Amino acid sequence: MSLEYRLRVYYEDTDAGGIVYYANYLKFIERARTEALLSAGLRQTELRARLGIGFAVREVTVSFLAPARLEDELAVRTRIAPPGRARLDMEQEVWRGETCLARARVTLACLGPEGRATRIPEEVREALGRLGAA
Repeated sequence: MSLEYRLRVYYEDTDAGGIVYYANYLKFIERARTEALLSAGLRQTELRARLGIGFAVREVTVSFLAPARLEDELAVRTRIAPPGRARLDMEQEVWRGETCLARARVTLACLGPEGRATRIPEEVREALGRLGAA
């Protein structure tokens, strides 16, 4: 299952040439990941307060395929793989209409209160399963 997050490119997102600055794609995919987790009922503030866990980016690989420009309407599509013991892999793509602009692979680590990797709790796995991940 793929979840979609829509956004518009603003002036602040672009470089001097009116093209989206490459680092802003990381912001776009971060927002989409947060929205995906929220759609499963996973609020990161609640996970931290109630379960003592949080997710942190461990690795990101991005391929830039075509530029986005000022005022473009974009869609970020997020697919979540079945979770590992303490990690969660996602594939994310940024689209403008029928054109894929960027592809990213993201690995998140589940961290406990001490900042070390910890097992993803069963209730979180179940919520991810509602997104088609498990």
